[in-house]
Amino acid sequence: MSENFAFQDADALCRMSATELAAAYRQRSVSPVDVTQACLARAEEIDPAFNAFTFIDHDGALEAARASEARWATGNPLSEVDGVPATLKDIVWVKNWQVRFGSSVTGGAPFTEDAPSVRLMREAGIVFLAQTTTPEFGWKAVTDSKAFGVTVNPHDRNMTAGGSSGGAAVAAVLGAGVFHLGTDGGGSIRIPSAFCGLTGIKPTFTRVPAYPASAFGTVAHIGPMCRSAEDAFLMLKAMSGRDRRDWNQGEAQLAPLEWDPMDVKGLRIGYWTTPPAGRLDPEVAAIVDRQVASLEAEGAVVEPFALTAKDLLETFHVHWFSGAAARLEPFSATERAKIDPGLLEIADIGASYDAKRLVAAQTDRANFGARMDQALSEYDFILSPAVTVPAFGARLNVPAGSGLRHWTEWASFSFPINLTQQPAGVVPCGRTEAGLPVALQVIGARGKDARVLSFLAAVDAMDN
Repeated sequence: MSENFAFQDADALCRMSATELAAAYRQRSVSPVDVTQACLARAEEIDPAFNAFTFIDHDGALEAARASEARWATGNPLSEVDGVPATLKDIVWVKNWQVRFGSSVTGGAPFTEDAPSVRLMREAGIVFLAQTTTPEFGWKAVTDSKAFGVTVNPHDRNMTAGGSSGGAAVAAVLGAGVFHLGTDGGGSIRIPSAFCGLTGIKPTFTRVPAYPASAFGTVAHIGPMCRSAEDAFLMLKAMSGRDRRDWNQGEAQLAPLEWDPMDVKGLRIGYWTTPPAGRLDPEVAAIVDRQVASLEAEGAVVEPFALTAKDLLETFHVHWFSGAAARLEPFSATERAKIDPGLLEIADIGASYDAKRLVAAQTDRANFGARMDQALSEYDFILSPAVTVPAFGARLNVPAGSGLRHWTEWASFSFPINLTQQPAGVVPCGRTEAGLPVALQVIGARGKDARVLSFLAAVDAMDN
């Protein structure tokens, strides 16, 4: 039926928003099949240079697009985002796809069921184009692996795209889909979104259901990465809901997401500028300072904010490293020899922790989380730089010459908010002299995901 729709320039099709696509589908001026074909072609075009994908599902995507086209033709779409093209990170279960978790030691058999977030997106009629690259088991905030290679930044191929959802970020920036599923255990949605110039949000924990439970525990979130806050809102709505495979959700339901355009005038904002580890790059600091000053000029009330916790890096490491140990425990010595040495290193550290240390870290986390909940009852939002540094060299885990040991030390504006489970989103707010994106992080109270996204949209609408 796609011949019944008007021909559209392929690049224009790849750049349309979810709202624009829905309007065009309804008017029959654009076909889901044409959009899917354009996005598949874009994926094939960009992959050799940027390494964004582990698998491009031409047959499955076109079959889903034809079904969507038929529904729109009869006026019966499954949702407002029926037929919108998306990518899925190689870390969530997808029926009939191999999911390798960025590793050569995982099985290659196709999965027989969808993860909850994938199920909800499929039920909304979203078209799955491709699977995006991740480091092995999503363990770090850059994207490279022995099995699938190095993913590079769309603004400078010498630089990292960030991680662990680096492939998703590249796909989004270069137009291979509208919706891009990422996961975030210490910044893995926010960091690649910041490095590549996107809007991404780590939602309130349990907003998006997860199964199976992550080996990294309750710091792990699933959320959207998109070219705009409005698209991220629509994607988050589609992937949110109850799934009884996710025990962490419990029976209490978060309030439904409702879009509410925001005026920043009168908002009370805490501005957090001292990371708990590493050092804030002066150029990043200056760019974010200018954005915050613009918000003040628009009438927001901004006050300095400091984290009231000690040893946050150690608290996170105990959670993350012990999770790595649990994730690698099933593998034999022969298999472990094929695994990223950095992941093996932190897993060995995690395996050395005793029960007393784990419980102490959990207690410290709970105390810190309670203080952050209290702070976000007093402030509308807490703002910070998204990352302490701009994108640095590909194939590196830390910036060259930084003296840092672990990725967590430069990701120290992101991992604390995984400990506290609040929604945190990022939005571009400028570029370095070298042309690399810099982003602002916006943290909201638990359950207030839509307000965070509305604020991100307000920032994006300002002149940066």
